Amino acid sequence: MSTPLTVTTDNWSSAVMDSAQPVVVDFWAPWCQPCQRLAPVLEEIAADFDGRAVVAKVNVDEERTLGSLWQVMTIPALMFFKDGKKVGEMIGAHKKEAIAEKLESLL
Repeated sequence: MSTPLTVTTDNWSSAVMDSAQPVVVDFWAPWCQPCQRLAPVLEEIAADFDGRAVVAKVNVDEERTLGSLWQVMTIPALMFFKDGKKVGEMIGAHKKEAIAEKLESLL
């Protein structure tokens, strides 16, 4: 997937938990300025990791259940999943290199 995948409660299991590839999920909101700055970085990562990892986005304003389930208190929040388990988290806007390094470690 060369662009970030929009994830909702309807497709969470298939997109994240059942993924054969590592997944980084960006919990974000449209009004969040750090989230807006992170968006193009995640688009680049989605392109760079196409076929090797999934970049997903959850709008916490629209998907409050997912935000609550994963105890998202601050956004942007990046959560990393592998084999259906949460294996890492980064809070706040991070540089592309740091996110890519974490994803590489899961491959």
